[in-house]
Amino acid sequence: MTKLLIVRHGQSEWNALGRWQGQADPPLTDVGENQAKKATKKLGLFDSIVASPLQRAKNTAVIISEITGIGPVATEDGLMERDAGPWQGLTRSEIEKGWPGFLDSGQRPDGYETNSDILLRIFEALKKISNNSKESDSVLIISHAGIVHALENLHNKPSMKVPNLGGRWLELVDDEFEMGKRVSLITEDPTPDLL
Repeated sequence: MTKLLIVRHGQSEWNALGRWQGQADPPLTDVGENQAKKATKKLGLFDSIVASPLQRAKNTAVIISEITGIGPVATEDGLMERDAGPWQGLTRSEIEKGWPGFLDSGQRPDGYETNSDILLRIFEALKKISNNSKESDSVLIISHAGIVHALENLHNKPSMKVPNLGGRWLELVDDEFEMGKRVSLITEDPTPDLL
């Protein structure tokens, strides 16, 4: 069966500023580029690499591809981060000011992409990637923290911080995705866990 390692991108400019990104498209910082380079030291062999089209993920994948020789980098729209609606671009304090108590209670505003909506597109994207791969392939997927969180929540895994270049193994078994272990490809993580 195809094995998928889904990993969060390197630090972006908005990560560094503490802003919720959603589907906004800020670039990687120099730190993020260096994180992608360091991550290659812990990666094993992969048959292909696929990324979200958002530049923080795609550029992380390109850096890894250039160093490891995996490639070319394919992109898949279904791997984009969750749409954060009106929270996109805001800091936690700005969100708390505009939506008091929402963050702590788990409430989300209108326009924020629901777990069921995000999971539909994630499953479609992951099944497409699996179906386009050989059964014995290992595929590296560079995506976003919100994607990893949605998959973990579906499988009743604890919702822990997803560091830059951290993620999870997945396998498609009988048309269902099974969660594997968590991984972290770098040791330092100066980035808050923001979408």
